Amino acid sequence: MMENIFLNLMLITLGLSVAYVWVFRFDNVVKEFKQFGLSDLTRNIVGATKISLATLLILSIWYSSLVLIPSILMGLLMLCAQYFHFKISNPFIKHLPSLILLVLCAFTAYSSI
Repeated sequence: MMENIFLNLMLITLGLSVAYVWVFRFDNVVKEFKQFGLSDLTRNIVGATKISLATLLILSIWYSSLVLIPSILMGLLMLCAQYFHFKISNPFIKHLPSLILLVLCAFTAYSSI
């Protein structure tokens, strides 16, 4: 029971965090993708993918079969974010949000197995 509550909290945190950044802090996303040297098309594809995965993660609270694949895919996107932060030598504080979400994705995927 307690594990289920913890898993649901992780899913809500993941889903809402990603949605918040891509919807309400989109101006920061635009700046980061320009710093990374990535195109607007790439940014839009990543954004649509992340919002879709965030939605699936929230839905997985009620449909547990949805947990594994979206958490792995979201984790891969967070790994990519880490790569680009390292590539442009961002300070550690810039790495932290995607690193925390990466860890949450790993725990979520692991706990769903």
